[in-house]
Amino acid sequence: MPAKIYYDNDADLSALKGKTIAILGYGSQGHAQAQNLKDSGLTVIVGQRPGSPNYDLAVEHGFKPVSAAEATEAADVVNILLPDEVQGDVYRNDIRQHLKPGNILMSSHGFNMHFGQVEPPQGVAAMLVAPKGPGHLVRSEYVKGGGVPCLIALGANASPDTLKAGLAYAKGIGGTRGGVIETTIAEETETDLFGEQVVLCGGVSELVKAGFETLVEAGYQPEMAYFECMHELKLIVDLFYQGGLNYMRYSVSNTAEFGDYTRGPRIITDETKQVMKQILKEIQTGQFAKEWILENRAGAPAFKAVRRLERQHPLEEVGRRLRKLMKWIDSKEV
Repeated sequence: MPAKIYYDNDADLSALKGKTIAILGYGSQGHAQAQNLKDSGLTVIVGQRPGSPNYDLAVEHGFKPVSAAEATEAADVVNILLPDEVQGDVYRNDIRQHLKPGNILMSSHGFNMHFGQVEPPQGVAAMLVAPKGPGHLVRSEYVKGGGVPCLIALGANASPDTLKAGLAYAKGIGGTRGGVIETTIAEETETDLFGEQVVLCGGVSELVKAGFETLVEAGYQPEMAYFECMHELKLIVDLFYQGGLNYMRYSVSNTAEFGDYTRGPRIITDETKQVMKQILKEIQTGQFAKEWILENRAGAPAFKAVRRLERQHPLEEVGRRLRKLMKWIDSKEV
């Protein structure tokens, strides 16, 4: 059954007129959504701790940031846009006790709502509005008159009025210009985690590293391996983005297309798909969420150690050097 998709004519900003929206966290999504909502004529208050670069940025953008508790107390709609790993503690310590019946509690990723770290009290409706793009794109597309497509989902205690408010919120950030797809908090959370782990981050990262290592171990120059396995990936992804697999195959050489059909299934095998199913099961059962929550409660030692080692991978060393030679690239270093 096709998904329900809402557009500009399905949403009315008046559903949020006279209401105050608290944006908790002025990071990637927070800064974009807060500015877009304000530019749409809605009332926005920002919750951001002082002494942080994001606090200064919020001030620069014309907001007067307050604590999460103060922002929640003053708001009718509260959107928690803090990193997943800190949301649970901040919610329990600074947000929950300040929520009032009739409030709407929001997020842009359902991780904490779905896995029980953020549970709205009676009388408070839960809802998700999730832009399908990074914050800088949410902002730049809005400014250009466009919008990044969004997902919308209703949670505990939600009503038809909650949906109206959610569509108004999506319209306020530009989402209804691109289309707002109705889903559930469980579906958004589980598919998002699966996509990150199996394809977009985990899968692609390991595929790129394995290809690079295979060429270098066979005696090829690291620079050649970098270009073939990392740099040119953007060209292929851009073709995916424009027209899917068919357009990519139409755009590359017949040799490349033949190699795609005949060698690709030997890399991504039935065994690989079985591992994908196991990872999905770990997401669905909460095993991954438990691991991530416990890792952070311990101070994230394993996460930080792996991050440090990965930043020293030869692929990264070669890439860092080559990107400096390509002046047309807006090279970034962590």
